[in-house]
Amino acid sequence: MNKRTRTLAIALVSTLSLGLAACSTGSSGGKTGGPERKNPAAANAGAVIGGTPQKGGTLTVLSNQDFTHLDPARNWVMPDMDFGTRLLYRTLVTYKAAPGADGSELVPDLAEDLGTPSNGAKTWTFRLKAGLKYEDGTPVTAQDIKHNVERSFSPDLPGGPDYAARYLAGAEGYQGPARGKHLDSVKTPDARTIVFELHKPFAEFPFAATLPTFAPVPPAQDKGAQYDNRPFSSGPYKIESYARDKQMVLVRNTHWDPASDSVRKAYPDRIVVTMGLKGNQIDDRLVASAAGDSSAVAWSTLRPESISKVLTKADVKARLLAESSSCTEMLQMHTGRAPFDDLKVRQAVQWALDREAIVTAAGGPAVTDAAGAAMPGSLFTGGKQPDTLGIPLAGDPEKARQLLKEAGKADGLSTSLTVNINDKAIGEAVQQSLGKAGIKVTIETVDPSAFYDTIGDTKNRTDLVYTGWCPDFPSGTTFLPFVFDGRFVKEKGNSGNHSLFKDDATMKRMDEIAAMTDGDAANKAWQELDGQILAKAPVAPGAMKRRALLVGTNVAGAYGHTSWSGQLDYATVGLKDPSKSAN
Repeated sequence: MNKRTRTLAIALVSTLSLGLAACSTGSSGGKTGGPERKNPAAANAGAVIGGTPQKGGTLTVLSNQDFTHLDPARNWVMPDMDFGTRLLYRTLVTYKAAPGADGSELVPDLAEDLGTPSNGAKTWTFRLKAGLKYEDGTPVTAQDIKHNVERSFSPDLPGGPDYAARYLAGAEGYQGPARGKHLDSVKTPDARTIVFELHKPFAEFPFAATLPTFAPVPPAQDKGAQYDNRPFSSGPYKIESYARDKQMVLVRNTHWDPASDSVRKAYPDRIVVTMGLKGNQIDDRLVASAAGDSSAVAWSTLRPESISKVLTKADVKARLLAESSSCTEMLQMHTGRAPFDDLKVRQAVQWALDREAIVTAAGGPAVTDAAGAAMPGSLFTGGKQPDTLGIPLAGDPEKARQLLKEAGKADGLSTSLTVNINDKAIGEAVQQSLGKAGIKVTIETVDPSAFYDTIGDTKNRTDLVYTGWCPDFPSGTTFLPFVFDGRFVKEKGNSGNHSLFKDDATMKRMDEIAAMTDGDAANKAWQELDGQILAKAPVAPGAMKRRALLVGTNVAGAYGHTSWSGQLDYATVGLKDPSKSAN
C-alpha cells in the first residue's frame, strides 16, 4: 500500500474519537445541534448510573415493540443492533464498553486485532482468536463469518448493512450462497483466517467490521428468513424463548469465554424483554420504579409528555440517560414519482416545514433541536450543523405557496406521510405545517417493528416518510452515500435512501470523495456536498434528538453509548442487588 493510504488507515482506526454506530434510527433517535443551548436533560450524559453491578439476577427490558430484526444479516436499526451484537453474537471488531468519548475506541472482538490492510487498503486480513465457541460448544470459524457475509446478499434477507455489496470485489449481481455460489473475494485459507478483497480502497474497513454482517452464522444452523427468530449465539447469552410481540428471555451461554472478550461483562443471569407495552405505561412504571420495575430499563426513549415528570424530580432525573444519538431525522420525499419529481414542489416542502413544531412534538429543546443540514453536527467542523438553507425555523408558508405556484400547483396538492407510531405527534406537526402552504397530508402510522420494512417497499410506500439516519462511524462516507446514492436503491428492503434520489452529479462527486486519501480534504468535501444535495431538495431536515432513557433504581452500570447512538450499552449493564430482581 502507498504511504498516504496507510497513514489514513492508521489515523482513522487509532485516533478518531467520534465513533457513531447506527444507521436507521429506531423508534426515535437524533442529535442535538445547531445553536448551543444548555440542555437540562443532558446532566447524566457521559456518566455511569448506579455504580458497578453485582453478578446475577434478572434484568427486565420494558418495550413497546418487537425487534425489527435480530438476524445479523438484517440487523441495521438501533437499538436492535446494540442488543444483538452486545448480547447474542460477536463481530470481528467492536467498540469499547465505556461512556463518553472512550466508547468510540475500536477494540478487537472475534479477531485478534483490528485487521491488517494491504494492497493500498483494498485487502483486509483478520485472524480469529483461538477457542471461540457457539452456545452448543462447537467452534466459531472464519468460514462461518464468510457465510454470513454471503447470506447478507440474499434477496430473501433484505434490510441489513450493505457495506459488503458496496466494497467487495466481484459482488455485483451476487444473490447469496443458497445455490452453492460463493464470493471469491472473501477467502478463508484456514479456520481462523478471513481475507476480504475490495474493488476500491477502504481505509475505514475496521469500522464496518463492527457491524452484524461480520458476525458468524454456522451454515448448519442457518434457517433462512426464520433465523430472525433464533440467532445462534456466539455471545454471552442465548435465547431461551421468544414469543413475537410478547416476550424474549435470554439466559447465559455457558460456552462463552469471558477471557476471550474484553468488552462484555454479562452481569445478569437472565434478561427478559417484555414487549407490547404502551409508551406512557413504560415511562410511568420506571418513574415509580416499584417492585420488579426497580430492576428494569426502557427500550425506547421517553415519550415527550413524560419528560416533565422526570426533569422536575431530582431523584428520577438522576436515573435518566440522555446521550447524544448523532442522528438526523428528515422528511424524505419520493423523488421518483409525481408530484415530488418536481424540484419546486420539493423546495416548497422544505420552506413549509415548521421545525420548531417538530421540536415541540418531540419533547422540546431539553431533548431535541432543529436540524439545519443532512449530516449530524458531529460530522461537521466544530461539531455543529450549519444552517444550510437559511429557512426560518417556523418555515415560510407564503414562500412555499409561491414555489407551488411556480410548479403549476397554485391550488395545492394532496399526499400521504408514513411515520413510526411513536412519532405520531411529529407526523401531526408535519401535517399542520405543510397544510398552511396548501399541501394536504394524510398520516399513516406503522408499528416500530414493521416501520422500516414498510417504507423500504419502494413500490407501495407513501410519497413522504419521516425517518432518520445515523453514521456507522465518524465519516461522511457512511452518511451521504447511504442516504443519497441512487445506485443502491432496492425495490424491497430499501434502506437509507428513502427519497429514491438518483442524481448523476451527486453520485460522481461521492465517488471522487471516496477516492481521496487526504482525510481532512475528504471531510471538507463531504460537508460541501451536504449543502449541494439539500439544494436539490430530496429531503427536508427535521430534528436531532438525544436518546432519553430511564432506568430503575436497582439498575447499575448504565450509560448511553456514543457509538450506539446514545442507546443503553447492554455489554455492562446489571443490577445493584440481584436479590431484588424478578424471578
